[in-house]
Amino acid sequence: MEYQSIGQVRLLMVGLCSLLVVSGCGSEVKQHSESVSYQTVATTALTPSEYYQHKQTYTGTIRSANTTGIGFELAGKLNSIQVDSGDSVTLGQTLASLDTDLLQAEKQQLEASLQQTKADLDLAENTLKRTLSLKDKNYVSEQQLDETKQQVTGLIANRQRLNASLYATNLKLEKSILMAPFNGKISKRHHNLGEVIGLGSPVFTLIGDDQQLAYIGVPIQVASSLKNNQQVPIRVGDKTLNGSIAGISAEVDAITRTVQLRISLPKDADVLNGEIAYFEYQQDIPVAGYWVPISALTDGVRGLWNVYVLNKQADSSGVNHFSIERRDVEIIYTNQDKAYIKGALRNDDTIIIEGLHKLVVGQVVTPATTAVAGAI
Repeated sequence: MEYQSIGQVRLLMVGLCSLLVVSGCGSEVKQHSESVSYQTVATTALTPSEYYQHKQTYTGTIRSANTTGIGFELAGKLNSIQVDSGDSVTLGQTLASLDTDLLQAEKQQLEASLQQTKADLDLAENTLKRTLSLKDKNYVSEQQLDETKQQVTGLIANRQRLNASLYATNLKLEKSILMAPFNGKISKRHHNLGEVIGLGSPVFTLIGDDQQLAYIGVPIQVASSLKNNQQVPIRVGDKTLNGSIAGISAEVDAITRTVQLRISLPKDADVLNGEIAYFEYQQDIPVAGYWVPISALTDGVRGLWNVYVLNKQADSSGVNHFSIERRDVEIIYTNQDKAYIKGALRNDDTIIIEGLHKLVVGQVVTPATTAVAGAI
């Protein structure tokens, strides 16, 4: 009997403990369910826009108004070079010269022939005078007179020919000396001393000191919206210069399909020939849509993009809850941190802008409103 009483006591104690444990677990579950909280998400309200600003950067190069390869108008051996790359030169300064020994010999020969012709012409003219005086006395025939006149005429023509040849030789001697056609700086030397250079082969590349220009190609639509003398910003390196459109090409480049702009830069612009120039053009594109942060977009299906929109719902107790709804959108334009979109959206929609990879459609969340989306 004693053993039965002890067993009954033990069973009673186990039952009491089990009841206490179950009661405790029930209160814990109840307490946990009462303390449930939803994930907080960063949101923003959409603001519609009737247009977006499209900014595009076009590139070109800096060139002086006078940039040319200069050389001799004659072929010959390069006899002397007075300047080299990097040297500044002035208008009329001697830059190089050709060997002129053959031209000097030709000049001497022509001068001698001219002297001989002048002597022969003097004799022929004196003979003509005597012949005319004898003709008055009928001492000479008409044939003799005509021959004397013809001799004088031929010598005069020969003198003119020799004078023209001598002028051409002197001109060749002058053109054997290469002089600077304008003030500027030598950017490159193409030939060395002693080389035999061909006709028109450039010896130097000369960059003028005058107006610096930016040559930039733009699409036809952009070119048609610009006009001569319009002020435009031009960026060269880390400098932004105030340029003025000096000319707009009248044809489209066959390769780039762009229209070239010729833009004058300030005279004191510290730029180098060949530097890259940037022209930023901004225009308003009339398309209705919304500006949203890039972080508010997520991949969709069939090439579309999605945004997560909050859908407000009230439970049986009247408390509002927000669940996530997926909307398809199309990206119209993007910049560094924002996108201009359109699609299945309403003006009063609130979208989630951060942490989309942690969320799923239909999930109940708590919104934390941030800035309004709509402006750049």
